[in-house]
Amino acid sequence: MSKIILKNFLIFLLIFLVIAALFSTYNATAEKPLAVGIDQLITQIQNEEVSQIIVRDAKLEITLNNGKKETSKKESTDSLSTLLKNYNIDPAKMLKVKIDVKENEGFGFWAITLLPIFVPLLLIGVFIYIMMRQVQGANTKAMSFGQSQARELHQKGKSKTTFKTVAGCKEAKEELSEVVEFLRSPKKFLQMGAKIPKGVLLMGAPGTGKTLLAKAVAGEANVPFFSISGSEFVEMFVGVGASRVRDLFKRAKKSAPCIIFIDEIDAVGRQRGAGLGGSHDEREQTLNQILVEMDGMETKINVIVMAATNRPDILDPALLRPGRFDRRIVLDMPDINDREEILKVHAENKPFSADVDLRKVAERTPGFSGADLANALNEGAILAARRNKKSIDQIDILESIEKVLLGPERRSHILNDKEKKITAYHEAGHALIAHELPNSDPVHKVSIISRGHAAGYTLKMPIEDKHLHSRSEFIDELAVFLGGWVAEKETFGEVTTGASNDLMQATKLAKSLITQYGMDEDLGPRTFGEREELIFLGKEIHEQRDYSDKTAEMIDQSITNLISQAQKTAKSILTKHKDQLDKIVEALLKKETLERGDFEALFKK
Repeated sequence: MSKIILKNFLIFLLIFLVIAALFSTYNATAEKPLAVGIDQLITQIQNEEVSQIIVRDAKLEITLNNGKKETSKKESTDSLSTLLKNYNIDPAKMLKVKIDVKENEGFGFWAITLLPIFVPLLLIGVFIYIMMRQVQGANTKAMSFGQSQARELHQKGKSKTTFKTVAGCKEAKEELSEVVEFLRSPKKFLQMGAKIPKGVLLMGAPGTGKTLLAKAVAGEANVPFFSISGSEFVEMFVGVGASRVRDLFKRAKKSAPCIIFIDEIDAVGRQRGAGLGGSHDEREQTLNQILVEMDGMETKINVIVMAATNRPDILDPALLRPGRFDRRIVLDMPDINDREEILKVHAENKPFSADVDLRKVAERTPGFSGADLANALNEGAILAARRNKKSIDQIDILESIEKVLLGPERRSHILNDKEKKITAYHEAGHALIAHELPNSDPVHKVSIISRGHAAGYTLKMPIEDKHLHSRSEFIDELAVFLGGWVAEKETFGEVTTGASNDLMQATKLAKSLITQYGMDEDLGPRTFGEREELIFLGKEIHEQRDYSDKTAEMIDQSITNLISQAQKTAKSILTKHKDQLDKIVEALLKKETLERGDFEALFKK
């Protein structure tokens, strides 16, 4: 507050100085009459040089015969005629001078008299008024500290979000359509004894459209939509979050029927009794208030609470019980058909050339969420604009996909000839083994141009979306991971640090294959290790061992055996197809990048 007062004081001081400077400038630039003494005035009258004298109290305004203006002063107690008689002026000469006596009056007189007094007082008054307003505003903010910061959204016209504007998510939209029907015509359900759902929890990975679906429900039902983030409830002061929850539901009840949407509810809805520190008490009180408002003593309210989270496993069980979040809707990653529909939505208002095939783009983007697809098309539009194109080509979109996956190209990251050759053999090893193994995904692109942290990359894409993976697929994938390492070892006699990430991924996959998927022949169909999470951190930082040290040795040995077998498989393929490996390396060193057609052409006789 002191900083604001000082700032305002300096502003008013500056304004006052500017006004004073303007007044002084005006007075300095105005033409002032010459001030003369009484003796000089007497001499001018005797010489018959004065034509008129205007008397204003003690001030004399003199006009000479030549038109010049002068001023003089006399005693306020004596009249001008008495003064002239005292100087023995000839009466005949006095008759030639026109004398007018006027009183000081008019706006100018009062302005000149009062402005120097009232302008500073006015500035001081305005300064005090603004200070009072700010103090009052601070008090108002202090009183409204516990009020909800929720934003009320009213969708109208073309900007209205409905189910038609949300591509994919067919099952989720079917579930939510019942909620829309409840909001539109609750009597139909109440006559059947059905109760309106208290809460709808949208669960899914980031970018799958949870917030967009919530807006679509509000748009379809045409009801008020209160949106707030879970973190906006929590403050450093205990009790503020609970107060904001009460205020939010109070506002919602006045606008019922309506929807309250809490984004990232895990910020306040995490399991109670597992946190540390004073902030946990505030978060716990906020959660308690949400539980009471959703299913407390007052049950007949026509307010539906929708919430979104990508961590449903850490939510408090009291939130997930029936009567609170009655519906739990899972949003999966879109399949190829959904991806095509999402691309069509985001392709609106973008000038595409005739060669753009969104179906092929959908095939090239398995595992992409809706947000990833929107980002890919946006990056393609930016790339086309940078190239001064009038429309977006297919190549722009494909390059943008690689940018989203791996990062931007780093053509300035120039490798020397030896490093370039090592990178070419490394990527060729990955690509050749992926091509030869039957359970590996097809190779779509091989490049030795740096992207992100990688010196080169091999891009493999599945022909169709997969939800289940077999052991043979994992075994082949291990061999592909080790293809670059084996190619370097067999060609140059030693390996480089370029294979470090491949080895890490291979080790992680082999461990998961044994400890999570139960696919090891010796250890049998069981899992190893119970993973625990510290809720207040939201991370998996501890794994409790539920097996003996002897079993741990067997797990380590099985991981080593899997990786050794994958190494033997990779070495066998690279030795058998050494000529083919050299062809791929030669083509990479020449072109730097091989698309799927160019790559498969190398295997045709």
